[in-house]
Amino acid sequence: MSKKIVKTDLCVIGAGSGGLSVAAGAVQMGAETVLIEGGKMGGDCLNYGCVPSKALIAAAKKASALDHSAEFGVTGPKPDVDYGKVMDHVADVIAGIAPHDSVERFEELGVNVLQGYGKFISPKQVEVDGIIVEARRFIISTGSSPTAPPIPGLAEAGYLTNETLFENREMPEHLIIIGGGPIGMEMAQAHRRLGCQVTVLEAFRALGKDDPDLTSVALKSLRGEGIDIREGAKINNVSRAVDGVSIALEAEAGEEILKGSHLLVAAGRKPNIERLNLDAAGIEYDRPGIKVDARLRTTNKKVFAIGDVAGGYQFTHMAGYHAGIVIRNALFRMPAKVDYSAVPWVTYTDPEIANVGLTEAAAREKFGEDIRVLTFEYKENDRARAERRTEGLVKAITTKKGKILGAGIVGLQAGELIHPWTLAISGGLKISAMASFIAPYPTLGEINKRAAGSYYTPSLFSEKTRKVVRFLSKFG
Repeated sequence: MSKKIVKTDLCVIGAGSGGLSVAAGAVQMGAETVLIEGGKMGGDCLNYGCVPSKALIAAAKKASALDHSAEFGVTGPKPDVDYGKVMDHVADVIAGIAPHDSVERFEELGVNVLQGYGKFISPKQVEVDGIIVEARRFIISTGSSPTAPPIPGLAEAGYLTNETLFENREMPEHLIIIGGGPIGMEMAQAHRRLGCQVTVLEAFRALGKDDPDLTSVALKSLRGEGIDIREGAKINNVSRAVDGVSIALEAEAGEEILKGSHLLVAAGRKPNIERLNLDAAGIEYDRPGIKVDARLRTTNKKVFAIGDVAGGYQFTHMAGYHAGIVIRNALFRMPAKVDYSAVPWVTYTDPEIANVGLTEAAAREKFGEDIRVLTFEYKENDRARAERRTEGLVKAITTKKGKILGAGIVGLQAGELIHPWTLAISGGLKISAMASFIAPYPTLGEINKRAAGSYYTPSLFSEKTRKVVRFLSKFG
């Protein structure tokens, strides 16, 4: 029996945020488009990542709203937390967004949606459940999945990941988290605020990919909330206990046994490439993901890869950015290339940590001593004082001539405050633009202006300036 063949302009494999953006854009621009998805529409971001985690963080924020309210003259009873209903809230948020990413919506747009896992059978063909799709261009947007470290007994003991955490309706008495990166630390704080005992085990440095000047502020706050964060932790083995899990840790005095009711593994991700049969299409890949050039083309120039599966930055907004690059290349044959100089990222702990561009360490590696480091602390901002949230700082990196190379912020609303720095770097603005804009008073945004203004402090208040002022004063 012959298989059905579908011919199209564009075939998108994976209906996560990047794939959906390409499919929606392409079909509305007149390209015949096939979209293949074997799992849930919306991918990791909607179902297991950004959306549910931020919904949980929002619930945890409500639960902790009165924890530090006495200094405002406001007191009240500690709230009751119904963990099952908290997760119902998370599910409701997902359900509210899901129609926008649904099969029905994309079919209404004109996309031919095929539900199943696609695999390449030739450089120009993908098969999905007996249907062969022949396309002028393919876009692989299959994302990534959580992976677990090779710890003896871990698989047998069982554990949660971000893909299963939000299905749990039982409040963890003691949640142990393996992995002190953004996901681990966000979920640690959320669960601590909901009333759980939380221990984080990190083999190296917690939040190790960010600037230590920023992470030290956040980690101090997290520890202050009662989270046990153990850096440099060495796990010998994991086993199942009667009432949860048992973890054997290497310690100076021998071995320490740590017991918890639930275990969450947040220690890395792997690209979703196993089902794709990439070799049949002549597409090269390695452990981080599919190899792509600056135009996001794979070694098969008719096939593009975007988002997590292409390695590099694993952010939803990066997949969306990639989608725009691919549309220009695949539909309009424009040689658009990626530019990673102004990529922002945020860790949604409280206080938040936000970054864009080069960190101080990366800038020093690239430019040596030809940089300026500008800082301004939250405690010098009147709005931060009014909110009693004075922990935090802005840290900007420029060349000595004032070109902005990067910025990092830790503190209240850091994820919002990073926006103008992102715009400045992507627009090629100098530090003078950040220093000269008018900021409404009193706002946290003044912190950015004051940090930028500190670039001019050495020259403005120098002896040379004083001499000029004294000289000019002689003329009336």
